[in-house]
Amino acid sequence: MSFNFPLLLVIAVFVCGALALFDLVFLAPRRRAAIASYQGQVGQADDAVIERLNKEPLLVEYGKSFFPVLAIVLVLRSFLVEPFQIPSGSMKPTLEVGDFILVNKFAYGIRLPVLDTKVIDVGDPQRGDVMVFRYPSDPNINYIKRVVGLAGDRIRYTSDKRLYINDTLVAETLIGEEPRSLGSATLYNEQLGEAEHQIRKEMKRYRVEPGREWVVPEGHYFMMGDNRDNSNDSRYWNDPSIPKDVLGMVPDRNIVGKAFAVWMSWPDPKLRNLPNFSRVGLIH
Repeated sequence: MSFNFPLLLVIAVFVCGALALFDLVFLAPRRRAAIASYQGQVGQADDAVIERLNKEPLLVEYGKSFFPVLAIVLVLRSFLVEPFQIPSGSMKPTLEVGDFILVNKFAYGIRLPVLDTKVIDVGDPQRGDVMVFRYPSDPNINYIKRVVGLAGDRIRYTSDKRLYINDTLVAETLIGEEPRSLGSATLYNEQLGEAEHQIRKEMKRYRVEPGREWVVPEGHYFMMGDNRDNSNDSRYWNDPSIPKDVLGMVPDRNIVGKAFAVWMSWPDPKLRNLPNFSRVGLIH
């Protein structure tokens, strides 16, 4: 079942705000009038009676209490920073399963919550950015990959697992075997635009036909995981409902934000162990 947390948060803020406004406009004046009437009828007012007359309905009390908290969460989550947890190894070695990350929501523009309509243009994704976006085939699912192709780029990934952008080979430098992989995986430093980062390759055949090429249309991005042989990314998306000229691409409207930091790691899915902070740092 899809869980649209932003929509539920907006609804909660609206309901709590409506309750607070209803109390301010209608109920609070009635309470004050009732207290004034009571005080005019008695010589010595009873504090207990005044407290009872001034008591807010329980629903209004909860609404007014939760409204500022929920409103602050909505603003922070929608316009500033949103936390995510990494569910898979598609971005190894940059991000590990269980990493808790922070995503800058305004790096690529200010967007309205739920509608995701960009209202203020701040900047555009750059080649090499680690970006969170809504999966084109199911916008209720968030993905995280690295921006490889920008509008107009021609992308090619060969059978020997080399990446070409506009017929230029992307530079990579061998680091060595991945620790504890028994020689089945190798790590490289890759220079993608201004971003230098590590990628991971396994000793197995590339599963997409060699020589395939993609051209990135305007307003779209070509995304790849750093774990090149274990990443469901632009190379493999094959949704027949999506037009062929944008198949495999992420449209600008699906952008969530730029991942910039790991703040905690908790790899145990059942949360039986304590979290660790050894991986805390900026994302490259």
